[in-house]
Amino acid sequence: MSIETLTGQSEKAYALLKEDAEKILKLIEVQMTNLTMPQCPLYEEVLDTQMFGLSREIDFAIRLNLVSQEDGKKLLGQLEKELSSLHEACINN
Repeated sequence: MSIETLTGQSEKAYALLKEDAEKILKLIEVQMTNLTMPQCPLYEEVLDTQMFGLSREIDFAIRLNLVSQEDGKKLLGQLEKELSSLHEACINN
């Protein structure tokens, strides 16, 4: 495989992972706004399940050398930070 092909696939893989992270954030935003409070077991179950799924996607992309371990951790860390901010904002309102 050529370097350009690998670079293109890596960029696409990272973009897809980022898109999935954004979907999780939106799902949790909707759930917190319309359905349940952050202390609800349903909220925690959805969050845990979604985060686990994303972490497995990231691990798979890392194993395929499509995403660096550093970029994968950074993406997951950023999502966790955004979710934490969202959680705090919901509790403080």
